[in-house]
Amino acid sequence: MRPDVEIVEEGMREGMQIESASIALDDKLRLLDALGRTGLASINVGSFVSPKWVPQMAQMDELLARFEPVPGVHYFALALNQRGVERRQEYVGTKLAAEPQIGVTSVHLCDVFVQRNTAKTQADELATIPARVARAVQDGVGEASVRINAAWGSNWLGGFSLNDRLAMIQRQVEAWDEAGIPVTHTWIGDPMSWNTPRAVEETLAAIVERWPSITTFHLHLHDGRGMALLSAYQAFRTLDERHTLVLDASIGGMGGCPYCGNGRATEMIPTEDLVHLLEAEGVQTGVDLAALIGAAHLAEEVVGHELYGHVSKAGPRPGPEELYPMDMPLVETIEQAQHFRLGPSVYDGCPSPWRAPITSAARDKIRDPIRDTIQEN
Repeated sequence: MRPDVEIVEEGMREGMQIESASIALDDKLRLLDALGRTGLASINVGSFVSPKWVPQMAQMDELLARFEPVPGVHYFALALNQRGVERRQEYVGTKLAAEPQIGVTSVHLCDVFVQRNTAKTQADELATIPARVARAVQDGVGEASVRINAAWGSNWLGGFSLNDRLAMIQRQVEAWDEAGIPVTHTWIGDPMSWNTPRAVEETLAAIVERWPSITTFHLHLHDGRGMALLSAYQAFRTLDERHTLVLDASIGGMGGCPYCGNGRATEMIPTEDLVHLLEAEGVQTGVDLAALIGAAHLAEEVVGHELYGHVSKAGPRPGPEELYPMDMPLVETIEQAQHFRLGPSVYDGCPSPWRAPITSAARDKIRDPIRDTIQEN
């Protein structure tokens, strides 16, 4: 048995923060609205941060004032300091969902990246743990999440070992244990694209063995080195029916942190590719893949350049009623390949070298549900 899987859409936050600050608010709203209509259950709409350092998020208040949430979708936003928390709170209950009542501690394994990204040191993060735990006790919180970031490696310090990861989790778990609050969640981030399938598998397997109370695993994997979807799949194969696997993804794969050294090349798992994979593995995601592919093309229009997904370009694997015409002409370009969603007009004029119609007895035997319905009636 496999774990429950939840998808978190990060295009409006993780994606937009690395794109041009000049993208119009109207275009951002169009994309946010399109994402809300795909069936995605959880969407990060952006972050409340300083516009001086992240100018792409300078219009967060205007965005939230104007957009209309789709009922049933969990919208949320990131806040990295007290001022951000206060700004976000103005929209909780109307545009944004309330934050979950769970205690959180978080530490970066890379002391260089955390200084570049948050102007704090790893020692600073460790020093906040007692106060965070005490606040959770005061608030009557019943469970906790421990988080490690830059978990598999750093562009400045190199790779981190399994023991490094487990030791940093252990320090946080001990603090929660002393307070009598069980740790049920873990969040593992990889902003610099050091994940590999094997390293992800060994990490999750070790956590499951050492801390069986942890049943929710949230992975934030970047794809700058092409491993993220493979690593997410390996996580899916490693966990079982006792667990929930939460995977962050971004429409078109756009994403990246300006402080990690890889810019837009950092990328993320393209949401449309992840949904296609999970559906192929029998996971009912509840997402309309055709609508999601449409949103991926809209995202390319909004950001002004080609994005990084595959399913949005080649289309999903066609079912019996969507199989390609056997006599279709040669198709070479990405634009011509869009016939799966735009129709045969996109390959009009392409060469057709076949002298006789292509026939196939195997194709004739494929069940055509539309034809069969007509015949039965």
